[in-house]
Amino acid sequence: MDLQSVIAYLLVVAAVAFLIKKFFWKKRKKAGDCGGDDCGCH
Repeated sequence: MDLQSVIAYLLVVAAVAFLIKKFFWKKRKKAGDCGGDDCGCH
């Protein structure tokens, strides 16, 4: 494996990790906590 392949694989792993964190790693909210957006719970 040359350096270009290693860099390409690292970029793919970083992109997949970013997508998993963005879409599947939901923050747990406390009861009654609305967060920063207006979710209509007021």
